[in-house]
Amino acid sequence: MKNNTFKEIIKPIIVLTCICLVVTALLAYINLITAPVIKAADEKAAAEARAEVLSEADSFTQMDTKGLPDEIIEVYKADNGSGYVFMMTTKGYGGDILLICGIKSDGSIEKTKTLSHSETSGIGSRVVENDSDYRKQYVGKTAENVDEVDAVSGATISSKAYKAAVDAAFKAFEKVKEAQ
Repeated sequence: MKNNTFKEIIKPIIVLTCICLVVTALLAYINLITAPVIKAADEKAAAEARAEVLSEADSFTQMDTKGLPDEIIEVYKADNGSGYVFMMTTKGYGGDILLICGIKSDGSIEKTKTLSHSETSGIGSRVVENDSDYRKQYVGKTAENVDEVDAVSGATISSKAYKAAVDAAFKAFEKVKEAQ
């Protein structure tokens, strides 16, 4: 009876535990190898996005985000004085929207770009897609005329979330400009 218990209960537990330990060790090893590659790719993509939304900048210096609106994750100042880049997050209808906005030194938006989102395909995604007419409305807008941007019909929550993030970028722009 005791030998039967070992074969039916204890042996399968030991085998499954060993399998789990081996698989966990392999996953940890693979993560150790791929983590630096993934980090480098993410940094390269972020640098390309900064250059895309503020094309006149030659290089960037990251700034402190203390005292800035909660939506602001990172701020970069163009080393040649051409403007600032703001990385922001906002809560859309389908989840978080991560976007980046380049504001030129004259206070106008050069470009906005969506980095990631979880918006509903077809409706909410019309707000955040990088080739969307909605997103293109922000080009050239300033804090004074950003209210002229029209929301996407049927995607009011996503439109308002995107606009709130851009408004936060303008508030942050004023604060970082004053600090300089």
